[in-house]
Amino acid sequence: MPKTVAIIQARMGSSRLPGKVLLDIAGNPMIQHVIERTQRTHSLDSVVIATTTDPSDDPVAAFAVSMGIPCTRGSLHDVLDRYYQAAKAHNAEVIVRITADCPLIDPEIIDQTVQLVTGNQSLNPDFSCNRLPPPFTRTFPIGLDVETCTFTALERAWREATETFHREHVMPFIYEGAQLTLETPHLALGTSQRGFHIAQLHHTPDHGNLRWTVDTPEDLAFIRELFTHLGNNPNFTWYDALQIVQQHPELAQINAGVRHKTMTETDNRATG
Repeated sequence: MPKTVAIIQARMGSSRLPGKVLLDIAGNPMIQHVIERTQRTHSLDSVVIATTTDPSDDPVAAFAVSMGIPCTRGSLHDVLDRYYQAAKAHNAEVIVRITADCPLIDPEIIDQTVQLVTGNQSLNPDFSCNRLPPPFTRTFPIGLDVETCTFTALERAWREATETFHREHVMPFIYEGAQLTLETPHLALGTSQRGFHIAQLHHTPDHGNLRWTVDTPEDLAFIRELFTHLGNNPNFTWYDALQIVQQHPELAQINAGVRHKTMTETDNRATG
């Protein structure tokens, strides 16, 4: 099996919620939840943190060390380069992109997404995911996001991508312009405009309208309330979270007004 490495991108300088990756959720920093839930997968050889060389991210690097997690440091805004250098440093053949603002990330979804690339010879995709950003559609809640690609695909993106949003969001160069066809209720396949083979997991029924990521104070308030309802079970699944949200519809109103970013939106600090 190819060496499969999850790279969790994390930095302190969020534009809408500074320092969010180390903010407390149920007694632990948010990034700790992301690390521990990612580590519960069966398909990964290792989990690493990719932060920046900016001094403001020294606390992220220090926390990774305290958790015993390898940490690489790279470009502040060229996150694609940060991923590529981390992947090279760890001899990754398959790269799994996780973001540190998704404390509900689900181990089973990670495994399912990885298996599309590593364990399905008939499909043999260059890239798999369980969601794509607008203008694409999604059926999993925002905050369970997983992207997986081969090192060959990542290296080509790193070498050829020039648009700011390609560099900041890591993998749009690979899936941009993909024409996907639903082959089963749970799987869409297609080819991107640059010839990459794409596979996207879907869920029935559609829960793509739910927002479970942390990008604003409202998101943080929602997640903290949800974790209160989840209690002390570290092995909860996303279905457990879904059941709580369905039983307590008032929770979703906490961050209902937050708009999700599109594929091409970038941090204006990257260019200005």
